[in-house]
Amino acid sequence: MESFFHLKANNTRVGTEIVAGLTTFFAMSYILFVNPQVLSLAGMPSQAVFMATIIASAVGTLVMGLFANVPYALAPGMGLNAFFTYTVVFALGYTWRQALAMVFICGMINILITVTKVRKMIIMAIPEVLQHAIGGGIGVFIGYIGLKNAGFLQFTSDSSNILSINDTAFKAATTTYKGGVTSVVTGGGIVPALTNFTQSGALLALIGLFIMAILVIKKVPGAVLIGIVVTTLIGIPMGVTNLHFTASDSLGNSFQQLGTTFGAAFSAQGMGSLFTTPGKVVMSIMSIFAFSFSDTFDTLGTFIGTGRRTGIFSAADEQAMENGHGFSSKMDKALFADSIATSIGAIFGTSNTTTYVESAAGIGAGGRTGLTSVVTAACFLISAVFAPLISVVPTQAVAPALILVGVMMMASLKEIDWSNLREAVPAFMASIVMGLVYNISYGIAAGFIFYCLIKIIDGKIREIHPILGIVTIGFILNFIVLAVL
Repeated sequence: MESFFHLKANNTRVGTEIVAGLTTFFAMSYILFVNPQVLSLAGMPSQAVFMATIIASAVGTLVMGLFANVPYALAPGMGLNAFFTYTVVFALGYTWRQALAMVFICGMINILITVTKVRKMIIMAIPEVLQHAIGGGIGVFIGYIGLKNAGFLQFTSDSSNILSINDTAFKAATTTYKGGVTSVVTGGGIVPALTNFTQSGALLALIGLFIMAILVIKKVPGAVLIGIVVTTLIGIPMGVTNLHFTASDSLGNSFQQLGTTFGAAFSAQGMGSLFTTPGKVVMSIMSIFAFSFSDTFDTLGTFIGTGRRTGIFSAADEQAMENGHGFSSKMDKALFADSIATSIGAIFGTSNTTTYVESAAGIGAGGRTGLTSVVTAACFLISAVFAPLISVVPTQAVAPALILVGVMMMASLKEIDWSNLREAVPAFMASIVMGLVYNISYGIAAGFIFYCLIKIIDGKIREIHPILGIVTIGFILNFIVLAVL
């Protein structure tokens, strides 16, 4: 194991890697329950999506650990699954089989741009100030996720700020909604505030945050995982941890339903009908482009943000990536592992599989090699049988881990010269905006756009790397496409 994962060279141990792998899994295991809920709205059988999520996550994460030897985990991406359901299926009128076909094509594109080094060239084109901003921005993003999941925040909006209910324009005269209220979209008038901590869930998360902060500050080995377990146990008498193990459907039935989605992307109702309607050809291409763009930059943001900060991708590795050939560096291998995961997920029946920013939780627990990913992958496979047990860990027990990891990652922001507005403006847009708009790719886009804009204003357009300029134009076109769609 030492010779394969190079544990000593990475200053880690087997026990640390196992704890880190478990921590990463618990930080992202919510996707096992959220992804089926989101994609089932598109008409997909939820149990099939559940199994597809497990398979795609386990295979992608295993390849990441064994091939790239880095502690990152993969799973169907949040945001990308919502784009799959609400935009591609609901708004554009595609079937879920056609949407899976788009995801598969997106995966093949990602493989192509990885093999041809386009992804690597994009990384090398990103200015150092933006790399630091992306790292700190991911810290803001993760911390904000933690605050929301902990129940520390509440939001108030009066009727004048409500834009839509259940994806339909809001009308004050409407008092009842068929099937109840499933979604509400409000404008900028919504006001965030701190909760009054009368709810047991928020109190449990606060207790967990205190416990975890103490353990981390005291540098207790496995502090994050210990904090999750202790908080879960404390949640039992508080009524937050639910010990009722219920599994409405058997494992065998889940595999049976998987037959419905497996290979559906290549069926006559999927790939076979995707480009047959002339009026939808351009729309299909634009949707695939949007899938690929978001997937690519979610992954790049996670690698850049966590890798530079923790030393997982060292200066020597970055130099090997720049000057080497083939898959000569860990970054090359990690990008390839990520690129094949989306196509695998589409084959089994789920939306884009991407490198998870929650991997930072395991990295924060000490994970430094692919052994962390192998452990996480094993947890995903085991979860097929023990899903009811996994569901016992409440969101409020994981939220403190995300908050503390976010705090640690924000240290990257100290490398930025905030007194220099030429650096500060794009850095702010790439970091703070990333968390506030709840999207890594959009934060990166904002940073790129303002960086290029400032260079143009200063008459230094030649200092903009050609690839950075092309990608920035692509982001702008992507926003235009999303606005039109």
